[in-house]
Amino acid sequence: MQAAAIRIDLHIPTAGSLKGKRAVVRPLMEGLKKVASVSVAEVDHHDAWQRSAVGVALVAPDARQLERLIDSVGRYLAGCLEVEVVGFRVTYIEEESDGQAWLFPYAKGGFDPAPGDR
Repeated sequence: MQAAAIRIDLHIPTAGSLKGKRAVVRPLMEGLKKVASVSVAEVDHHDAWQRSAVGVALVAPDARQLERLIDSVGRYLAGCLEVEVVGFRVTYIEEESDGQAWLFPYAKGGFDPAPGDR
C-alpha cells in the first residue's frame, strides 16, 4: 500500500466575499473527489476571501497507481480556470522498516469494546 497527502494552496482572484470563495472551492473539492476518488478538505485560510488551502489524501495499492492519482489531481486543477494554484506540495507517507507505518492500539489483540458495549 502506498499513501500520500497533498497540500494545494489556491488564489481565487474573482472571490469578493467568503460566499464567493465557497462558490468556487466547494465545487472544486467535489470535482477532485469524483475525478480521483480521494478525500479532500479545506485546511487553511478559512477566513480569507481570495486564498484557500486544500488537503488531499490519496491511497493506492502501488507506487505507480499513486503517481497516477497525483497526476490526475494536478491535471484537474490545471483545468480549473477560477483558481490559480500557487502551491502544490506532496508528502509521501512511508512505512517503517518493519512494514508498519503505525499500529492501531487494538490491532494485535483485536478490538476490545467498551464495557457498556459488550
